Amino acid sequence: MHLVTLIPGDGIGPEITESVKEILSSAKAPVEFEEVQAGEGALESEGELLPLKTLQSLEKTKVGLKGPITTPIGKGFRSVNVSLRQIFNLYACVRPYRSMPGIASRYENVDIVVVRENTEDLYKGVEFAPNSKETRTISELTGGAVSEDAAISIKAITAHASERIGRFAFEYAKKHGRKKVTATAKANIMKFTDGLFYDSVRKVAEEYPEIPYNEVLVDALCMKLVQAPENFDVLVMSNLYGDLLSDLVAGLVGGLGVAPGANIGDGMAIFEATHGSAPDIAGKNLANPLGLLLSAVMMLEYLGEMDVARRITKAVETVLADGRYVTKDLCPEGVTTSEMTKAIIKALD
Repeated sequence: MHLVTLIPGDGIGPEITESVKEILSSAKAPVEFEEVQAGEGALESEGELLPLKTLQSLEKTKVGLKGPITTPIGKGFRSVNVSLRQIFNLYACVRPYRSMPGIASRYENVDIVVVRENTEDLYKGVEFAPNSKETRTISELTGGAVSEDAAISIKAITAHASERIGRFAFEYAKKHGRKKVTATAKANIMKFTDGLFYDSVRKVAEEYPEIPYNEVLVDALCMKLVQAPENFDVLVMSNLYGDLLSDLVAGLVGGLGVAPGANIGDGMAIFEATHGSAPDIAGKNLANPLGLLLSAVMMLEYLGEMDVARRITKAVETVLADGRYVTKDLCPEGVTTSEMTKAIIKALD
C-alpha cells in the first residue's frame, strides 16, 4: 500500500478529487491518502496558503496528488504551485499529451510530451520596481540602456539546471521508447541565457546517440506545432516557454480539462490537474474529472502500479469512445461529474 498526500484544492477541486478517489478505490489501486489543504481554502481555514502540516505530509510520503488551487490575485501572495516546486526542488514538469477517442480536436494522432524546467528562469521571481535602488544600479551598469523608470525581471539560466532537465528528457525518452527529443529556446536573441540552455542540453544529447536530437527556436516551434504536431515527440525547454507551450499543446488534444501533469524531483513527485479551479461551476456537479484522473494514472505508473494504471486508462478510453457519459465540456448533451465517474467505474469491469 502506498501512502500518498492528497490536496483536494479549491473550486471544483474537491468534486473531482472525490471522483478520482472513487475510481481508484473501485480499481483496487493500492493507495492510501493522507488528506491536507493548500490554497484559498487553506488560507480561510488555517490562515496560510501552504500550511506547515501540508509540507510535512509531502515530506513524509514523497508523493502527492493535487487538485487545482486558487492563489489570490493582487494581494501579495505567491503561487502555491510555484512554491511547492521550489520548496521540494521538483525540477521537472512533465505533461504528456495525446489524442484520445471521442475528444473533438482539429488534430489526430498527437502524442507529445512537454518536459519543462521548473526551478529557474523568470519564474525565480527576482523583480525590481521602477525607480528602485536596484533599478537605478542596473540603469547605471547598462549605460542607460535600461531606464530608471523600468520594471525589471531577472532571467536566470544555469548550466546545472539546464543539463539536469536535458538529462531528464533523454532518460524519459529512453525509458518510454520515445523517438526524438527537441529542445526549444530563443537563443538567436538571448544569446547568453538561452544560448547556455542550448549548449547544456546539446552536451547531454551527446550521451544518447541512439535518440535523435534537434533544436527549434520557440517562435518557429509554435508555428510548426499547429502545422504538423505529429512531427514532434519529447519537447524540452526552460520554465517560461514551458508554461506557454504546455497550454498550446494541450489545445491540440482537447484542452487542459483532459491534460495530466506531474512535477518530479529526485525521489519525490507531485501529480496535479493542470487546469484551473473553475469557481463558476464549483459545487454544480459539472466538472470533468479526467485531468486529475489521468494525473493519478501517471502517479500509479510512477509508483510501479502499471496494471491498475492500464485498467483505468482503458476504462477512460472506453467511456470517451462511447461518448454518452462525458461531461458537458466534451459534449453539449453531457452528463454530471457523478454520472461520468460511475460510467468509468462500470467500464473497469
